[in-house]
Order: sequence, then C-alpha cells, then structure tokens
Amino acid sequence: MTTIINFKTDKKIKLQAQKIASTMGLNLSDVLNVSLRNFINQKTLYINLNELEKNPKPTLLSAVKSARREFTNSKNKKGVNLDEAINYLKQ
Repeated sequence: MTTIINFKTDKKIKLQAQKIASTMGLNLSDVLNVSLRNFINQKTLYINLNELEKNPKPTLLSAVKSARREFTNSKNKKGVNLDEAINYLKQ
C-alpha cells in the first residue's frame, strides 16, 4: 500500500534534486523513499557540514530551530536532543 506525502520545499532545491536523481536513473520519489527507509533503519539523520566550515549558515540554524519547535509541539517526544544538535552545529 502506498500513500502520498505532501511537503513544501524551495522550487530551486526540487529542480536540482530532480536533475541529480535523473542522472542516476531515479526519480525524486525514489530518492525520498530511500531517504525515509534509511532514516527508519538507521534512526539517525546525517547532516553534511563539509560546506559549512565551522559556522553553520543561518538558514540551517533556522531549519534546526524550526524542527525544534515542531518537535516541542508534537505529541511524539522521542528523538534527538535538539539543544545538543544546535550546539554541535555551532562548533
């Protein structure tokens, strides 16, 4: 059984992801399904900080803070300690 997930992302990000997926013979749905399966199996979220040097970009910090608000307001309180995640990103 399949289901549809709707979420918002920047149009430029979507187009770039579709282009990369296409060069790999995949569509965006395949990429997202693999990502979700990895998230479920590994129970981890990997954020590559190579491009960010030692200081994360404000957009990344904003995304983490937004996720923190969503997590705080959610009924499911399992997951990572977001204060630790933000402190790690600030290193």
